[in-house]
Amino acid sequence: MPVTPSAAVVAELAPTGVLRAGINLSNFLLVTGRAPNGEPQGVAPDMAGEIAARLKVPLKLQPYPNPGTLADSVAEWDVGLIGAEPARAEQIAFSPAYVEIESTYLVPPGSKIRSVEEVDRTGVRIAVYARSAYGLFLARSIKHAKLVNAEGLDASWELFVNQKLDALAGLRPRLVQDVEKLPGARVLDGRFTAVQQAVGTPKARSAGAAFLAEFVEEAKASGLVARLIERHGVRGLSVAPAA
Repeated sequence: MPVTPSAAVVAELAPTGVLRAGINLSNFLLVTGRAPNGEPQGVAPDMAGEIAARLKVPLKLQPYPNPGTLADSVAEWDVGLIGAEPARAEQIAFSPAYVEIESTYLVPPGSKIRSVEEVDRTGVRIAVYARSAYGLFLARSIKHAKLVNAEGLDASWELFVNQKLDALAGLRPRLVQDVEKLPGARVLDGRFTAVQQAVGTPKARSAGAAFLAEFVEEAKASGLVARLIERHGVRGLSVAPAA
C-alpha cells in the first residue's frame, strides 16, 4: 500500500506550499535531457515529481551545476537528489539509496595496474572529480596514492591525459565512453565503491526524512525505480537493494 504522508510531513517537506527539489545537473545518468522549457529531465527529476505528487503539492526543480554546490545549498531546497555521503550527512538526512552506480578506474596504455586493489600504492596519482560522491569516498579511503582533484567530469579526464596520471577515477558508464578516446587504455574490472544515490532533506526535518525513507523503499519494491530507468533508457544504473 502506498505510503501516505501526514500533515506534519507535508508541512516539513513543502513549507512554502511547493516541493523545491535540488537536482544535480552533472550526473548524466540521472539527468538525461531537457524539456522544451529548459527544465531537467531524467530519473532524478521524475523521482522528485513522484514525491511531489504523493505530497499533493506543485514541484519546483532547482538545478545545480554539480553535487558540491547542491550540498552547499541545503537551505534553498526541500529535497535534494544526490549521492549519500558521510560528509554531506552532517547537514542532510538521507533516505536509503534508490539507485547505485558502480565506480572504478581507467588506466592509460601500458599501465602495469591490473586491479582496483593495485591503485592505492605510493607513487600512483589518481585524477578525480572533486566533491563527487566517489571523490569523497576516495578522500576518506585512499591511504598511499595521491588524489589530484579536478572541477568536473570533463576536467578530470583532461587532467588525467594532460598530466599523464596513473589512473582516472569515475563512474563506470562514463569511463566506458572515455576509454574509446585513448587507444590502449583500460577500464579496470571490479569497483572501489558503488555510489548510493538517495533523496535527502535538511537534517532537522525528521518527519519528512522518515517519510522519504519509506517512500524510497516502496518505490524500489513496487518497480517504480526500475520503470523510470527503463523510461529514460539509462544504462549503468542499478536499482539499489532493499535497505
